Amino acid sequence: MSYLSNEYLVQIAQEYGTPVYVYNANQISEQYEKLKSAFTKCNARFFYACKALSNINILKYIESIGASLDCVSINEVKLGLRAGFTPERILFTPNCVDFAEIDEGKQLGVNLNIDNISILEQFGTKYGGSYPICIRFNPHIMGGGNYKISTGHIDSKFGISIHQIRHIERVVKSTGLNVAGIHMHTGSDIKDVNVFLQGLEVMFEIATHFPALKFIDLGSGFKVPYQEGDVQTDINLLGEKVAEAFKNYQQETGKELEVWFEPGKYLVSESGYFIVKANVIKQTTATVFVGVNSGFNHLIRPMFYDAYHRIKNISNANGSERIYTVVGNICETDTFAWDRTLNEVREGDFLVFYNAGAYGFEMSSNFNSRLKPAEIMVLDDKTYLIRKRDSFEDLLKNQLEVI
Repeated sequence: MSYLSNEYLVQIAQEYGTPVYVYNANQISEQYEKLKSAFTKCNARFFYACKALSNINILKYIESIGASLDCVSINEVKLGLRAGFTPERILFTPNCVDFAEIDEGKQLGVNLNIDNISILEQFGTKYGGSYPICIRFNPHIMGGGNYKISTGHIDSKFGISIHQIRHIERVVKSTGLNVAGIHMHTGSDIKDVNVFLQGLEVMFEIATHFPALKFIDLGSGFKVPYQEGDVQTDINLLGEKVAEAFKNYQQETGKELEVWFEPGKYLVSESGYFIVKANVIKQTTATVFVGVNSGFNHLIRPMFYDAYHRIKNISNANGSERIYTVVGNICETDTFAWDRTLNEVREGDFLVFYNAGAYGFEMSSNFNSRLKPAEIMVLDDKTYLIRKRDSFEDLLKNQLEVI
């Protein structure tokens, strides 16, 4: 893996200031090659879930290495088109949207994934079978590393329940809908490949109801390691098992289907580095705090999901080890890490958060009227500024002063 060195990251921090997000494009390419290699025995397509990281430069790079694109809003679709993805390489999977947004996706010519019976009826009534669609099902499978990111359980808002298949069949028959694909996604951070295989068995059963089917989309949720000892999804094993399952299905039915996946975090998480500066060292009766020049306004995952990010002092990598609690500068409790062992941290040192490429900048905000950080892309050892740091004027950009 093409990890960036401490020295390189310090140089970026000094040149561009902190906080700053850094993405190593070559690591994205390496992850994509791993995926392709794991699924060579089946007809697989990979749609990058751009909600993880949607900077236009990252999208252009991912398009250049051959991946397709998964979008969850019409604006992500438009970003994808602007980045160079052709409509047939874009999958649009929104939920709880107005029919007008689905209609706009149809006008743009992208693959549509519909997860609501009402929208299915409206689409079928308007277009019949003239435009192929995919249907998102809820398989009622609990998967994922946190309830907040589990999307296939019985209480999830996502997808149409598999128990409503008869209703869907009536809609398809009455409107002539052209169902080209079926889809499921159980959640994120899935360690056990059997979760995917269990879902695939459900999809194979549903597939028998749609004779014109061309693909089954298994979503994603591949687990990536955030700390030493983390169990991750065994991509190679999954590739073998999926290929075997599709081969058996073809032998039983005579139908050869594609399998689609929507990796987001898997492609970009490890490419990302978030660099902050230690503002203060604050010792209390029980704790030594490192207060940094960022907060959950820039990286919300630790507070939102109890997510773990490995942190390292890259300015003093050989210093004596001490135990710190790393906190932010927001006027809320914004703890990045409790009782973390770090090389001695001095005021002014640079700390780096690893695995910050997915849902880092993408979920950032201007809370406390603080400015969003810059974004940097490293490609073939060249450094590019791909988003300027916010300025004060950006806080007022869309406000209208009426008094």
